[in-house]
Amino acid sequence: MTAFTEAPPEAAGVPEPAAKTKGGGLLTYLMIRFLLIIPTILILVTMVFFLMRITGDPITAALGGRLPADQLQQRIHEAGYDRPIMVQYFEYLGQIFTGNFGRTISDNRAVTDMLATFGSATLELAVNAVVVALIVGIPLGMVAAHRRDKGSDAVLRVLAILFYATPVFFAGLLLKLVFGVWLGWTPIAGRATTTTELALTQLSAPTGIYWLDALRSGNMAAFWDVEQHAILPGLALGLLTAGVFLRLVRTNLIGTLGKDYVEAGRSRGVSEFRLVTKHAYKPALIPIITVMGLQIALLLGGAVLTETTFEWKGLGFQLAQYLTARDFVAVQGIVVLLAVIVAVTNFIVDVIAALIDPRVRY
Repeated sequence: MTAFTEAPPEAAGVPEPAAKTKGGGLLTYLMIRFLLIIPTILILVTMVFFLMRITGDPITAALGGRLPADQLQQRIHEAGYDRPIMVQYFEYLGQIFTGNFGRTISDNRAVTDMLATFGSATLELAVNAVVVALIVGIPLGMVAAHRRDKGSDAVLRVLAILFYATPVFFAGLLLKLVFGVWLGWTPIAGRATTTTELALTQLSAPTGIYWLDALRSGNMAAFWDVEQHAILPGLALGLLTAGVFLRLVRTNLIGTLGKDYVEAGRSRGVSEFRLVTKHAYKPALIPIITVMGLQIALLLGGAVLTETTFEWKGLGFQLAQYLTARDFVAVQGIVVLLAVIVAVTNFIVDVIAALIDPRVRY
């Protein structure tokens, strides 16, 4: 009796079915993350719109008691604030989609022009703060991980807590007192001297980012003046995030340094410096990059206090001014722009994380 055995599919010429992968590919993941920006911004815009209307219409909030009742009602009618609230809401959404954020009440300027003028200053401050956070937080975190449970590690952990826990306005005042008043090393207010500001604003097609405009014009004296003014605000805001990075790098590097492939490299005689900076560092980057996106919102929130402390005329400084004037039209425009920046930044962080680690997929 002849025994028959079932041949494997590949032997019989039948291709083996492809294994199903969990989740989609990189393109699907990025597309989903990009589409999530829309509802995020829509929710934030809706919340800001209705919260701004709790105390009444913007005209009454800003000009109530300063105009006669008939003129006030005329202004309210002309602006359309006497219509049903839902009509105003959908009209506001339509204006936003066309890039029209209205005009400020206190100084009657287009909100888009105001955002372009002061947004570049906040961008410059945020970039300076991120540079400080990366330069301070990541190297010190690597040192703390390498010197785990030793005296230097304990000092660095306490330093990280101090960086993160110190209110940014207090850090700014302390830096101004020590380096600006006592030592006289740096300016204590403004983005540049008056002469430099006039020279940079008179350039053709200025970007509003002073150090970039100074480099474009080849004015190195102006560049140095701008950088001197940027040191203290960048430190005050950057050290806040540096404390987070320091602890994150330390924690993740300690976990990575215990992996088998690192131990194998150590057994082959690879130096500790190379193990920390090359073999263990990249895998520890993923959580750092993820948290970096969340820290952008913290930076923008801290920019309000930092800009006010150092009279750095950016969106945070203007937001405080418009809140004092109860100019809710301007406040809405600034908050919407900040929401867009946070949402887009988190999307960029997701892209970078997905490119570094193929496991980051849905």
